[in-house]
Amino acid sequence: MSNNVTANMQTEDLSVQMKISKKNRVKDFFAEFGIIIALIVLCAVLTVLNDRFLTSVNILNILRQISIIGILAIGMTFVVITAGIDLSVGSVLAFTGVVAASFGTGQNILLSIVLGLIAGAILGFINGTAVARWKIAPFIVTLGMMTAARGLTYIYSDGKPVSGLSSEFMAIGQGSFIGIPIPVWILLGVFLISQFILNQTRIGRYIYAVGGNQKAATFSGINVVRVKAFVYTFSGLLCGLAGIVLTARVSAGLPQAGAAYELDAIAAVVIGGTSLAGGRGKLWGTVIGVLIIGVLSNGLDLMGVSSYYQQIIKGIIIVLAVLLDKKRSE
Repeated sequence: MSNNVTANMQTEDLSVQMKISKKNRVKDFFAEFGIIIALIVLCAVLTVLNDRFLTSVNILNILRQISIIGILAIGMTFVVITAGIDLSVGSVLAFTGVVAASFGTGQNILLSIVLGLIAGAILGFINGTAVARWKIAPFIVTLGMMTAARGLTYIYSDGKPVSGLSSEFMAIGQGSFIGIPIPVWILLGVFLISQFILNQTRIGRYIYAVGGNQKAATFSGINVVRVKAFVYTFSGLLCGLAGIVLTARVSAGLPQAGAAYELDAIAAVVIGGTSLAGGRGKLWGTVIGVLIIGVLSNGLDLMGVSSYYQQIIKGIIIVLAVLLDKKRSE
């Protein structure tokens, strides 16, 4: 009799374990691929609502539009994985844009590109030094840089657009290669290089280690100061690249460019599954997050939704993304 009871109890335990295992597999599946499913559903809904959405012209337009935020979001991903944040990306983008534009009126576009990238890297390095060596909270440091870089932009440009760019320079943002906009190719290149850094190099492993447990990383011999300085410098470098692309696209360096871009970049990173607590994140998720934001904005534009309402929707998405991140971390 007791043997039968024991056997029944074992069967019940096995059944419970199987149900838990199945539940965990489903949970893991949606945690891994839920964002892709969300993008597919969003595209399907917008296709039904507007017949202009799923056209080649509109798709290329979306890709061109998201390229700049995508470049910023990739740099932001590096920072957030270390449990940091960079609120200055929009202002740094504007500053690097006017710097590049001021040297982009002649034929030597390589000089304007290099100077724009250097300007972004320097401001990013200042952020990283203040955060890592002086141990100031990333939120405070980058908030200060957001204001300071915007002020530098207005001083450098005298508050006026820097125009008169050469056709070679403008081709960076307006040209195409085999039918695909050049900014999209630039985004793809940045993604591949960044993916290699994060997953195939020692510094990439250190970035995850610092974000996962900074004390443990320090005890393991990792130079936390250098790692943090690197991620903020890399983010600044990509801000410079994004500033160059945007300047070339709009045919001028605009001192007001990049306003609120940091919000879209952070939203894309969090929607893509990167934890604000640090130590976890994937670049492909960030790219999908950028696509979701771009597709949503494009769809709302096609349906004639006011930009004011779009800001409300984006704000709600950011809050929901943070809530999802909190649930994933529990």
